[in-house]
Amino acid sequence: QVQLVESGGGLVQAGGSLRLSCAVSGRTFGGLTMGWFRQAPGKEREFVAAIRWSGGSTYYADSVKGRFTISRDNAKNTLYLQMNSLKPEDTAVYYCAAVYALTDSTYYAERANYRYWGQGTQVTVSP
Repeated sequence: QVQLVESGGGLVQAGGSLRLSCAVSGRTFGGLTMGWFRQAPGKEREFVAAIRWSGGSTYYADSVKGRFTISRDNAKNTLYLQMNSLKPEDTAVYYCAAVYALTDSTYYAERANYRYWGQGTQVTVSP
């Protein structure tokens, strides 16, 4: 089992920044792929970014590439999402997700492939 707890959401003006955190606990982290997804009201949950816990390879949705950075701190067992140049369309509930043994990056953007999910944290970007 893996437990995920997000934090760091809030209200920010357009152009501002936020850093989301996801505390990871449970089994060993080797072999984990971690992801951030988001869900806006009335929309489906969509992929934002993913990272391999071992090695640190990163992957991004086109809509956030160049503005968001996913990273992890092995010593703190924490996943981060640094969000810069925020836009009103980034407003959503952001979820941390994890799965073991998903090595083909082709599948990182598909939410059905992730087994473990956090409870979500609200990010609101005002115009």
